Amino acid sequence: MRHRVKGRKLSRTASHRHALLRSLATSLLRHKKITTTTAKAKELRKFVEPIITKAKTDSVATRRYVAEKINDREVVQNLFDDIITKIGGRPGGYTRIVHRGQRKGDGADLAIIELVDYSGVMKPKTPKKEKGDDKVSEPKEDVKAEDKKEAKTKKKSVVKPQKEKSSKEKTAIKEKKVKTTKTPQKKGS
Repeated sequence: MRHRVKGRKLSRTASHRHALLRSLATSLLRHKKITTTTAKAKELRKFVEPIITKAKTDSVATRRYVAEKINDREVVQNLFDDIITKIGGRPGGYTRIVHRGQRKGDGADLAIIELVDYSGVMKPKTPKKEKGDDKVSEPKEDVKAEDKKEAKTKKKSVVKPQKEKSSKEKTAIKEKKVKTTKTPQKKGS
């Protein structure tokens, strides 16, 4: 029975698991949003949220504590300068886990873990065109055909001029071809 057993081993040794969580935490704080398996995301949440809570008080000791857990100095600086100013007023719950379905290769459950106030960080989607806009423009097939014809004529008209080789160069090339057929020499003679 697993009474009072906390945490997930993630099929790793303790040192490997700790390195994995440090790496995931660094990536999360750098990019504000990462995709990983659901189990790793839930463990990462338990690893990152105390770090963010600790970073609310800016002192040398807390910076050293956070620097032990996070691999990158720039990310630590960014945490204390930008992230804490944006989510410092929250009393916890700094991350959000959104389930994405299953991975195609092995069927593992995937999840997106993101910092709550940075949910709009991803690239915005391009707006869809309205149906009326397509009718005004010319058919795409005609435009593509015209572009292809123009490109072919340009390729034909652009011909690289070749340098004529002098008679000395021609003889030098012939001599090189003749010299390349050497007989192997015996060792020690």
